[in-house]
Amino acid sequence: MSLTEEIKKRRTFAIIAHPDAGKTTLTEKLLLFGGAIQTAGAVKSNKIDTATKSDWMEIEKQRGISVATSVMGFEYKDVKINLLDTPGHQDFAEDTYRTLTAVDSVIMVIDCVKGVEIQTEKLMEVCRMRNTPVICFINKLDREGRDPYDLLDEVEEKLNIKVRPLSWPIGMGKGFKGVYNLYEKKLNLFTPSQRKLSDDRQVFENLDDPQLDALIGPGNATQLREDVDLIEGVYPDFDVKDYLEGKIAPVFFGSAVNNFGVNEMLDTFIKIAPSPKSRETDVREVKPDEPKFSGFVFKIHANMDPNHRNRIAFLRICSGKFERNKPYNHVRGPKPLRFSNVTQFMAQDKEIIDEAFPGDIVGLYDTGNLKIGDTLTEGENMVFTGIPSFSPEIFREVVNKDAMKTKQLEKGLKQLMEEGVAQLFTFEMGQRKVVGTVGQLQFEVIQFRLKNEYNATVEFHPMNLYKACWISCKDKKQLDEFVRSKNRYIARDKDDKLVFMAESKSWLQMVQDNYPEIEFHFTSEF
Repeated sequence: MSLTEEIKKRRTFAIIAHPDAGKTTLTEKLLLFGGAIQTAGAVKSNKIDTATKSDWMEIEKQRGISVATSVMGFEYKDVKINLLDTPGHQDFAEDTYRTLTAVDSVIMVIDCVKGVEIQTEKLMEVCRMRNTPVICFINKLDREGRDPYDLLDEVEEKLNIKVRPLSWPIGMGKGFKGVYNLYEKKLNLFTPSQRKLSDDRQVFENLDDPQLDALIGPGNATQLREDVDLIEGVYPDFDVKDYLEGKIAPVFFGSAVNNFGVNEMLDTFIKIAPSPKSRETDVREVKPDEPKFSGFVFKIHANMDPNHRNRIAFLRICSGKFERNKPYNHVRGPKPLRFSNVTQFMAQDKEIIDEAFPGDIVGLYDTGNLKIGDTLTEGENMVFTGIPSFSPEIFREVVNKDAMKTKQLEKGLKQLMEEGVAQLFTFEMGQRKVVGTVGQLQFEVIQFRLKNEYNATVEFHPMNLYKACWISCKDKKQLDEFVRSKNRYIARDKDDKLVFMAESKSWLQMVQDNYPEIEFHFTSEF
């Protein structure tokens, strides 16, 4: 198969949502339809022994939430799907932001009971920055939820995007009868508590067919006809071009826990979702069909297998063909790198592959050469842009509780920070180590993983800090003078970049006013 054909058959997307909207459950059902798993178990159900496929870290199983992005690949109807299930919890938003740099489109899950929630709004802002195409899946229709029209209005208003329903629910909660596929003019009848797949769909090119009344009842049939007339009258025809440009979001309704409405969305997704797109570097735009390989690391995970202290870098392939055992230019590094262990994922299950193509996400076994944001190429010196670190909101000093385990702590902190779990700042004065996060839960995850994976015990002591600001200046003398005069507030990040640790908003403003020649940056990419 040619490179162009390989690119055309690939779809790389992330599933994003507010916590508990049903995102991880939807991920499992997509795997089920793709034949990647044989039976699905509802998340957090006590009756099912197997944990959710994509939540595999020990802390995820204990808490029932996703705290790291999982990567899964499977084939569906001759399309190669690369699916990234992201953490919904706001404390792990940075992992999700980085993941969104590695995908070409997004499926956003919304709970029909709660509607659009705050984390959904934040994630949508990241999608808007890149005009990422978004499909909306309104979930949990087997529960009594809000009026579908109200939900659509809220999506448009809060997420600042036009919507176009491509399926429509018949009833809700106990009266939920099914979904009518507006895109394909098919009716899918609801059967609750499905563990396996079924394809019980009736085709109704004409909704006036009296058989519709017999199937769903005269009241529901009348309501559906009125709804469809209203939708077709109010909303413009669905335009795939507008969707691909991020101007309109197609909307599907369903119940992921019951495998319902997922198939319609997946069938439409593979038809309309974009194949791998061009990517920006600091030099030029890279097109996927260029013959020479290029790609970037957007995530690193250590100790995926507790029995082997391995470290895997997740690489998004942007152009050309990636081949195992071939040396590639590590743009930041001193020498080319060669990878004999190249894997593709099904959550934590992996298989060794010999080649991969644009859109694919591969895992590279790494001994510490790679970090988030690194670019690999077939010779060219360029760096893919748009993978920043954001300034944290909560700061804690790391206190080692076992002096005999200092080396283990150093190693653990280094690896976890390289994964992007949080950010580490080391003060120039006194070498105090401070961890910065966007949420409290991250400290629990770091503490848990340091103990379980590195046998290092720590406590985190609160620090009175407002913001970490990366600093730069065109005049090196002035920068040196600033660093000397503010020495007790100067730290280094894990990449040895200078950071000014501001104690309050007003004080930061005063320092900025007093030193106009110094530039203060709130992301590490400047």
